Amino acid sequence: MTGVLVMGAGSVGCFIGGLTQLAGVPVHFVGRPRVLAALRKHGLRLTDQDGLDRHIPPLQLRLHDEPPAGLKPDLALLCVKSGATAEAATPLGLTLPQGTPVVSLQNGIGNTDLARATAPQLHWHAGMVAFNIAELAPGHYHRGSGGALAAEASPDDTALAAWQTALARVGMALELHANLAPVQWGKLLLNLNNPVNALSGRPLRDELMQRGYRRVLAALQQEALDLLDAAQRPAARLTPLPPRRLLALLRMPNLVFRLAAARMLRIDAKARSSMADDLAQGRATEIDALCGEVVRLAGSLHRGAPLNARMQDLVQAWPQRRRPYTPDELLEALGLS
Repeated sequence: MTGVLVMGAGSVGCFIGGLTQLAGVPVHFVGRPRVLAALRKHGLRLTDQDGLDRHIPPLQLRLHDEPPAGLKPDLALLCVKSGATAEAATPLGLTLPQGTPVVSLQNGIGNTDLARATAPQLHWHAGMVAFNIAELAPGHYHRGSGGALAAEASPDDTALAAWQTALARVGMALELHANLAPVQWGKLLLNLNNPVNALSGRPLRDELMQRGYRRVLAALQQEALDLLDAAQRPAARLTPLPPRRLLALLRMPNLVFRLAAARMLRIDAKARSSMADDLAQGRATEIDALCGEVVRLAGSLHRGAPLNARMQDLVQAWPQRRRPYTPDELLEALGLS
């Protein structure tokens, strides 16, 4: 590959872009001033739970405030928050050559369709990041859980096949699917834990070891699964258990859960949801792309999704509360106590 453009140098963009550069591919990072200033000062450090610890010095990073004119990358990665999809797709459409493949590595379901409508001259692919990435310090991004990347691609998508080969050189798997929608819904079900984790104020592993928080997650997932069944939309299995069986596991007592969910709990102590970081920093969250997607699915079926709607309200009301919820408080707030 001759080059990759990362549009949105945040946690996902820096980690995936950094791995791509470590694989020997030139990478251009487009990001916000805060992140770019940290990268210019500290460089880019990537770590993970399996012992990865690599550093790219500042002078080896190609950093930009906006997509550089005249750049002709083999591939672009859209890594902005869901709420900034159209804002980011517009300059890509104005600067990249027609037909440039772009992978949306964003949470939620509808981002690729929105980006395609905004910049139809580009070749858009849905994508998915299965693992957790946290910003531990300025310029330091850490993968705290396992999993692979996924993207929607046909067999003749040479750019994605080349990226897949490059990532394999640094130990990162990229799975290519003809239809990514089931994988996206499977990931969204797991991501319904993001607001639970954010409101708990705890690291991911600590939160998952509290049965009350798991009961909230199971209720959110069950509401979503019931709607997906009604809409006849399959959700891929992304954990050792199918989604319906995972509900029973989440509701088990702590001791049983700890023993039965050993593989799921292979999350290091540094891992937390990106939504937790957003709440802590006073930034907009992706709650609309998670619980909001479930609410929209319910609306398309002329049904309700009261639990996911209530979780949306709690996250949006965080600036007035700014105090973590205990398990009992969160159960009560959702009417589950």
